Amino acid sequence: MDVIDALCLTAHRAGASDLYLRAGNLPQLRINDALHNLPDAAPITARELEEFAGRCGAPPGALDHDGSYVASDGRRFRVNLFSSLEARGAVLRPIKVAVPTLEGLGAPEALLTSWIQRPTGLILVTGPTGSGKSTTVAACLEWLNQHCAFHIVTIEDPIEYLFRSASSLFTQREVGIDTPSFAEGLRRSLRQSPDVILLGEIRDRASALTALEASETGHLVFATLHSSNVLDSLERLLRLFEPGERDGVQHVLAQQLIGIVCQRLAPGRRGLALIVEHFENQAVSRKWILEGKFRELAEHVGRGDNPANVTFLQSLVRLVQTGRISEETALATAGNPQELQRRLRGINTSSVATGV
Repeated sequence: MDVIDALCLTAHRAGASDLYLRAGNLPQLRINDALHNLPDAAPITARELEEFAGRCGAPPGALDHDGSYVASDGRRFRVNLFSSLEARGAVLRPIKVAVPTLEGLGAPEALLTSWIQRPTGLILVTGPTGSGKSTTVAACLEWLNQHCAFHIVTIEDPIEYLFRSASSLFTQREVGIDTPSFAEGLRRSLRQSPDVILLGEIRDRASALTALEASETGHLVFATLHSSNVLDSLERLLRLFEPGERDGVQHVLAQQLIGIVCQRLAPGRRGLALIVEHFENQAVSRKWILEGKFRELAEHVGRGDNPANVTFLQSLVRLVQTGRISEETALATAGNPQELQRRLRGINTSSVATGV
């Protein structure tokens, strides 16, 4: 067994999310979002990394390459090879096969399972990098896999979970390996008779437009987006389009959007805790989206009179009340700690959706 293969097995046993290799340096693992050296390991050599690059399919002399590696125990890793100050480096990310449940994540299970059983429409899962968006989407798709006979097509960069078909059939495609781009993979997927489509990330106008068109033509579409809250999600999506296109986009979005779940992670009493803000598109909210009145929609979400609409602030209150996170952590996480303190004392002084 060679050195890098042994490190892959070590990374798996340690529950690492990433393995970092740099010629001349000790290997490092990312565990619970913190980097750890492996003091008992020897520094990785340039020759070991060059040989490893060849096994990952990198052309000779390539400075950057995205590939994959299958360890000796059969586990798959997504690999990014790069050069830094003329030294070869690599980051390996395990592709997970154990998909968590919505309940185990602390996600709004009843709400999400009602959304994902709809035959058509668009579901957005949003948040900053590292907020667990891919994990929430994977839990939704695995619920469908256990309960529905669907063809589920995913376009991802990178593939983060490897699904095993149960009731549903999965076709997983990785950008750069199986398809040149999100937009092209999404266009091609429409010819593969899918029931459900996952677009790993909306990055540009082309992928956003194709996702909207796919939801309009009889498919259930999941997509992720980098944004800070529900209001920001809608505004960022719209900004991908030219001003002259936005009226048409708002019309499609008003009709096809099922809902948005925006999420963040915070230290909890038992690992990381999921903080969510979510909104279900129904009745009057369709009119606000059509007219671009997103501030009115945000105020509607913040009123707290509909369980389908929850702000980050309301989510933090529930997490403290149920003992998932400490009050100190909640106050450090909240964008408005004074308002959070008032809510925890039972005083509601704000009806506007408040970000974290």
